[in-house]
Formats: sequence, C-alpha cells, structure tokens
Amino acid sequence: MLLVTGVSGALGSLVAERVAGRDDVVLGTRAGLPGTRHVDFDAPDALPEAFAGIDTLLLISAGYGEDDVVVARHEAAISAAERAGVGHVVYTSLSGDGDHLTYALAHRWTERRLRRSTADWTILRNGLYAEFLTWIATPDADNRITGPLGTGALAAVARADLADVAVSVASDPAPHAGRVYELVGERALGGAELAEALGATYAPVTLAEVRSALAASGAQAFQVPMLASTYSAIAHGFLDGSGVKSDLRELLGGREPLDALQIFATAVREGRADR
Repeated sequence: MLLVTGVSGALGSLVAERVAGRDDVVLGTRAGLPGTRHVDFDAPDALPEAFAGIDTLLLISAGYGEDDVVVARHEAAISAAERAGVGHVVYTSLSGDGDHLTYALAHRWTERRLRRSTADWTILRNGLYAEFLTWIATPDADNRITGPLGTGALAAVARADLADVAVSVASDPAPHAGRVYELVGERALGGAELAEALGATYAPVTLAEVRSALAASGAQAFQVPMLASTYSAIAHGFLDGSGVKSDLRELLGGREPLDALQIFATAVREGRADR
C-alpha cells in the first residue's frame, strides 16, 4: 500500500490525479479533503496510526517554513514511518545545485536522516518548477520583467513531469532503493528569453530593491531571504543545470520533458501566477 502525503498541495494534487481510482494508494493531507486520510506532520503522536498498513511512503516536502519547523515535520514523518513499519520512503527534495538557496538546509537534513533510517529510501531532487517562473518573472504593468535574474538562467522543470516521476518511482520503489535522482530541466531560461517569449522587456532591478519590496509586501520574515536567495542563485549561474546531470528524461521513460518556456508563457497570458 502506497501513501502519498500533501495531496492538497501543488505537486501532491498532481500526484493524486495520476493515482486516482487505484485501490493500492492512500491519499494523505491535513486539509480534511473527502476520501483522504488525515496526515498532519504538526501532530506527530497521531502519525503512526495514519501510517498503519503502509508499505511505501511518498513524502512530499512539508512546504515553506523556518528550518526548524520543516525539519521537525520531516523528522516526525520519518520516525512515525519507521514505527509503523513502512518499508520504503520516497522523498521529494531539492536539486543538488540548489545548495546556495536559504531553504536547502531542511532538504539536506532530511536526506541525511533518511540515510540512517531503518526504512529503504529514494530521494527525488526536484528542480525549481517552471510554474514558479510566473511568480518571479511575470511582466509588470509596463510590460517589463524586472526580476533580478542578471544574465543567469534557470533549468526549470514542469511540475507535471515531477509528478509523473514520483508516481513511477513510488509505485515500484525497490529498483530505486538507495538512489538519489537529479530532476532538473534540460533547457535553462534567462530573463531576456522569458521576456522575448512574451513580447516584453527585460529590465532587472537590483537584489536590494526586490528585497525591500518583499519586506514591504507583508511577506513572512523567512520568505524574504528565501526569494532573494533564489533570484541571486539564478542570476549568478548556480541553477542553470550545468552543475548536475539530470535523470529526468530517463525516469520519464525516455520521453522529452515538457517545455518549461511554453508553460511559463501560457500561464502568464492566462493570468495564472503559481509557486
């Protein structure tokens, strides 16, 4: 039996769509959705019961938060899985070239924790989503992309492709035991290219300007350095895919990954901004 956590989230909901109707899959969320099992990483005492009867856990990262919050959630989930006798944990982590991002620590901690787990494990190191580009590079009212991406680029990956990989690996995890897979896009996209696709202008502001704007926007304190570090890592060439060898195409069964630029352009034109 496979349990998928976080099915009310962006990635988890796509996974849930792909396993709909399967009698060997349980969907977990703390959102109380019909047909799901209540799984709340902030209520660790209830987790062993929630994981009862589960052979494989697809642990979708527990979302944004301060490091200590995310680490505590992942520790609760992994410890509960061990107590419940879960045999294999598949975890959606962050790509290896993302170590300069402020939110990398919780992912790397979780990877270390899995390596000393009593359960088998597989780590899916997901690149930043193509859909995330709509949040950081949608043109302003003057049709300018002002995100401080410098001359760098992002090897963005379609969330749908990551969902396909997660389902494939978690449905038959044994061949993937002890493996760490890098899942980044094959085409790096920079600010100028994003602007050209929309008929917009690329006019990046500075990191200081965007940090000030974020701080004034009402964002939570941890979100300001989170986004600023993302801009900086892209701008300085750390997320263009050159630092890792992507396993994406192989785990997609050899098919070509979805076009991140097309996903971005379509979403912007339809007025959808998505992290």
